[in-house]
Amino acid sequence: MADLVDRLASVPGREGRLTHLEVLPPRAAVTADWPAWADPAVVEAFGARGVALPWRHQAVAADAAHAGQHVVLATGTASGKSLAYQLPALTDVLAGRGRRGQRGATVLYLAPTKALAQDQLAGVTELGLGVRATTHDGDSGRDQRDWARDHAEYVLTNPDMLHRSLLPGHQRWAQFLGSLRYVVVDECHHYRGVFGAHVAHVLRRLRRVCASYGASPTFVLASATVADPEVAAGRLTGLDVLAVTGDASPRGQVSLALWEPPFTSYTGENGAPVRRAASSETADLLADLVAEDVRTLAFIRSRRGAEQVAMTAAELLADVDPSLPGRVASYRGGYLPEERRALEQALRRGEITGMAATNALELGIDISGLDAVLMAGFPGTRAALWQQVGRAGRGAQDALGVLVARDDPLDTYLVHHPETLLGRPVEATVFDPGNPYVLGPHLCAAAQEIPLAADELDLFGPTAPAVVDQLTAAGLLRKRPRGWFWTDRRRAADLADIRSAGGRPVQLVEGGTGRVVGTVDASSAHGTAHAGAVYVHRGETYLVSALDLDEHVAVIDRTDVDYSTSAREVTDITIVAEREAQRWGDCRLALGDVDVSHQVVSYLKRRQPSGEVVSEEPLDLPARSLRTTAVWWTVPEHALVEAGLDKRDLPGAAHAAEHCSIGLLPLFATCDRWDIGGVSTALHADTGMLTVFVHDGHPGGAGFAERGFAAAREWLGATRDAIRSCACDEGCPSCIQSPKCGNQNNPLDKHGAAALLDVLLGDG
Repeated sequence: MADLVDRLASVPGREGRLTHLEVLPPRAAVTADWPAWADPAVVEAFGARGVALPWRHQAVAADAAHAGQHVVLATGTASGKSLAYQLPALTDVLAGRGRRGQRGATVLYLAPTKALAQDQLAGVTELGLGVRATTHDGDSGRDQRDWARDHAEYVLTNPDMLHRSLLPGHQRWAQFLGSLRYVVVDECHHYRGVFGAHVAHVLRRLRRVCASYGASPTFVLASATVADPEVAAGRLTGLDVLAVTGDASPRGQVSLALWEPPFTSYTGENGAPVRRAASSETADLLADLVAEDVRTLAFIRSRRGAEQVAMTAAELLADVDPSLPGRVASYRGGYLPEERRALEQALRRGEITGMAATNALELGIDISGLDAVLMAGFPGTRAALWQQVGRAGRGAQDALGVLVARDDPLDTYLVHHPETLLGRPVEATVFDPGNPYVLGPHLCAAAQEIPLAADELDLFGPTAPAVVDQLTAAGLLRKRPRGWFWTDRRRAADLADIRSAGGRPVQLVEGGTGRVVGTVDASSAHGTAHAGAVYVHRGETYLVSALDLDEHVAVIDRTDVDYSTSAREVTDITIVAEREAQRWGDCRLALGDVDVSHQVVSYLKRRQPSGEVVSEEPLDLPARSLRTTAVWWTVPEHALVEAGLDKRDLPGAAHAAEHCSIGLLPLFATCDRWDIGGVSTALHADTGMLTVFVHDGHPGGAGFAERGFAAAREWLGATRDAIRSCACDEGCPSCIQSPKCGNQNNPLDKHGAAALLDVLLGDG
């Protein structure tokens, strides 16, 4: 694969784009004997699929789970984690059957995506053991759901369906839940932030309901990329969990290339130089690899970007061979279920050589035979990067991963500081089950499922008693001698949006036909589905004619335009309460609760591909507010004067420092810049000083601001270094400009930001 990198890098005009190549050596396998307790039919079925003996870590984890020990298997991508839980689960299913095949032991498998559950179902079915397995998700019809409830032994679902369907209707699932032997939580690193906190309480509700039917299932968790796995798994389940981490599977040579696109002739805001877009660079590389018949998956950050990369690669390939464009496709959320399944199958069969996908294909879907992975931008965490690289080279094949840097502070920092990416463990999973905005709705849901007794509150953590009192005072729960009861007419489960999308998705409906083209998360609808927005779906552009926030519908019409749109947003922040603080000389760092309000007030039309602003159009959309957690720092006026910082430069200096610090926080917390936000001001009403805030983008917080507070010196030091070391003169997207800035990156002062951070860090 290193030779392939050399060929890609040696194309005329690509000099200097490869900044680093890391080659990880291959690893030999270590096997173990099949456990004596394993059902011979299950062993034979795995043997028929080419598994002569299990890898050592598979046998260790399977033994622990069979003995009733909760276990988390944290070994590399493609290390056969599925066998480790399928072996005991299928053995117990077959052993528990009655004479007439009535089900005894049952298994519940949870995946963060429907695609992964479908892939796992195919794997269980192909074993040919006659186990009654089915998925239970949003794509399942009524008959399939009824059959799953009444007859299935192995149900594959996701936390959303567990939360909204199985647990609220647990009486109908009583036989299944009363026989539940194993709960498998796959890709458990995915449960972080607010989503992780929600899933932690969904699992506690599951444990509680199972106990009411006399069951105490064994939890088996799996992830290729989770730090401190026993801690993360314990926080997620509320149980003592054994970690199995020694990877005994074979691995081919892995080559990871760090790649930086060149500067273009264009200039952006304030005349700053602009690097070529990572998506454009990735499209070129994808076309090159497909032309060489290298099976490649390109991960693109946005839905629109995935569409564009696939279209561009296909156009480039058409110039090489008219048969090649049909071997490239895009894959993203928002497609209809039948479209997704067809694309997954085409990729597996090799009918598609190159696919541009969002992270919907990041997780452990078994797509064997991939040779290379391209990443258009750092995926936010080291854990996600290795998860994506691991999609190539499954088995003992050699693999290539190429990280193409976006024009932003974090990506630029990483491709020039590879030791921060390659020499460190993956990040610890960050989430806070005690967040009252998360915990409250789940206590309500638990009380509706089964009245909530006082001695059960410990299950939901130390903050549960206080939250129950608040819910009771608000009239949502009623205290009776037997405990707390849900008294509202609504379904309590509807109070919790576990994906934290801010409500129901907005459907994109074609005006002329009424056809549902796709969906947009409620939280992003203001910025991407407002009237006048350009929307791209499977290579076709649509124009939004109307957005109805009450009905959750945006009306779109097929049209071709030569411009893109980007929303402009204004943000205000007020301090509610301070939790902790540190004195840094004359400056101060604090952590606490804040109220943040956002309002999309207009949108820009940008001519493509130049990015030139054509016009700004006003919008009349309501403000959205949230109470969340923030870390902030203040610098008093006298310190600014002593450092020689001119008062006129302070707004731009603070704004630039805010942008770069948001861009680099993902190095220190399991988040990306879209999980967090910021506000900066030369004089804030609540502090009376220059103040820079970085806040979580979810109600109640997600744990990211706390991580920033804990690692503030290292984090803000890296921020200053990134600003100082950037090759630009006045600031650019690689250091202080932000793609999500609601003020169109104005004002910004690169040199003032570095000086301001010197004062904060005590070096001014």
